[in-house]
Amino acid sequence: MKKFDVAIIGAGPAGYAAAMRAMDFHKKVALIEKNKLGGAGLYNGALWSKTWWEMSCESASLRKHGRSLHTLAPDVNFEYVRDEVEKAMQLRVSMLDHHMRNINLNSGEEMIEYLHGAARVVDRHTVEISTKKGIEKISADYIILATGSVPRKLPNLPIDEETVFTSDGLANLKKFPKSIVIMGAGVIGCEFATIFSNFGATKVHLIDKGERILPFEDEDVVRVIERNLEKNKVLIHRNSRLIDMKVEEGEVLYTLEYDDGGKEIFHVEKALVSVGRVPSYEGLFDPALGIEMDARGIIDDMTRTSVGNIYAVGDITADISLVNVGELEGRYAIERIFGQPRRELIYENISTIMFLSPEVAGVGMNEQQAQAKGLEYKVVSLDYSCISRAIAMRNTEGFIKILVTNDEEHRVLGMRVVGQHASSAIQAVALLISTGKGVRELAELIHPHPSIIEGIQECCRMLLGNSIMKPSVLRSAMTCRTYQKDGYVDYRPN
Repeated sequence: MKKFDVAIIGAGPAGYAAAMRAMDFHKKVALIEKNKLGGAGLYNGALWSKTWWEMSCESASLRKHGRSLHTLAPDVNFEYVRDEVEKAMQLRVSMLDHHMRNINLNSGEEMIEYLHGAARVVDRHTVEISTKKGIEKISADYIILATGSVPRKLPNLPIDEETVFTSDGLANLKKFPKSIVIMGAGVIGCEFATIFSNFGATKVHLIDKGERILPFEDEDVVRVIERNLEKNKVLIHRNSRLIDMKVEEGEVLYTLEYDDGGKEIFHVEKALVSVGRVPSYEGLFDPALGIEMDARGIIDDMTRTSVGNIYAVGDITADISLVNVGELEGRYAIERIFGQPRRELIYENISTIMFLSPEVAGVGMNEQQAQAKGLEYKVVSLDYSCISRAIAMRNTEGFIKILVTNDEEHRVLGMRVVGQHASSAIQAVALLISTGKGVRELAELIHPHPSIIEGIQECCRMLLGNSIMKPSVLRSAMTCRTYQKDGYVDYRPN
C-alpha cells in the first residue's frame, strides 16, 4: 500500500490549491479526482458560466450601440458562442493539466501523484479508490475532503437535463431556446436570466417567491438589477409559488400560485431549476468514522472535522460556497496541518462578484446584515454619474456604497459596487476590512484617472467631510446618512 503525507479527495479549486500548498512544505501528496481536473471551478460552474456571461455582454453591447455602427441587431450564432466558451475552458484545462504533468519534473521529486477514480475513506488513514483497473488502497497521515457540491434537485420536478435542466445540464443545449423559465431568483438564477436575456434570442421567465429577487441584497442594489432584467424583457413572477411543472410534447408547462390565491399556467420551451447547491459527499466515507455533519454539510472547526486528522474544505462544508473561499480554505488546511498559519482564517473581507446587468461586487457586510447585527453605522453612496470613467464609457448606471462604523475611526464594515468595472473596485477596501483600518488612507491615496475606483476615493472623502463634489448640492447623486436604531438621519461630517 502506497503511503502519503496527505491524501486530498477532489481536484477542484479547493483540492488543487491544497495540493499545491502541500508542495511548499515538501510533503508527499495524493490528489484524487473521480471526474475532471478543475471541478466545478471550470465545468458548468465559474469559468464556464462567466464566459457565457462575457459573450452575452458583448452581444448586448452590439445591440445597444448598433445605431452608431450602422448595423442592425445581430443574429447570435449559438454554435460559435458555445465553441468560444469551450475554447476558454480548454485553455484553462490545458494549463492545469500541463502544470500537473510537469510539477514533479520541475521540483525534482515525486511529490504529487494524481489518481483518477472514486475515493472512499474507510478509516482514519486509509482511502479506497475505484479505478478502471480495479480497487486501489492508499494510506495517508492526513486526509482532506474537497469534493465540492452539486445542484440541488427537487423530487417533484421532471429534471432530465434535456428539457428541464440544472446548471450542470445546460451544456446539453443545442441552440438558444425561444423561451425558458428559471426557478430560483438567487445569484445563479439571476446570472442565467442575465445571460439568456442579453443574447436577445430567448424570452426569460424568472420565478421569485418573494417581493424581489436576490433577497439577501440591499434594496437599492436589487432595484437596479430588476430594472435592467425587465428592460431586457424578462418576466419576473413575484410573490409566486411553483405548484406544478411537467413536460408535454417537448414543452414545459408550469403552474404558479400567487400570494392572493390566484393561479396561472405558462408554456415555455425549456426550464432551469436553480434552487441552490448541496454538498457532494454521498459514499465518500464510512459513517462509522464519526465525522459530524448537519443539514448544510460537514461541520468543521477552521477546516478540521470532528476526526482530528481529517479536514474538509470548499463547498462540502457549511461555509461560503465560492471558488476563492475554497482555495483559501484548502491552503489554510495544509498550513494548519504542516505549519503554523500566519493569520486566522477569516471570512469578513471576502470579495464577491455577481455577474448580472450590471455586475455587482461586494465585500464585507451590506446594510441588511449590519442592521440584523444591531449595528449603528454611517453609509455614503456615490452615483456613477459622478465618475469620469463611467461617463466616458457612456454608461453611468450604477453606484458605489460604503458602510463604516459610527465613530471617528470610520472602520470599514462593507461595500457594494453596482455598475461596469465593479469587480475592479473592491480589493483595496477588502484590505482595509482585514486590517481593521478606517478610510483615511484610501482617501489620500492617488488613484489612476480616469477610473471607477476614483469613486471609492470620493466616498471616503465624503465620510471625512472633504469631498470635491458636495453632497449638499448633488443630493440625487451623493448621499451621506447615519443608521441608528430609530432609522436613518442625515450625516454631516465636521
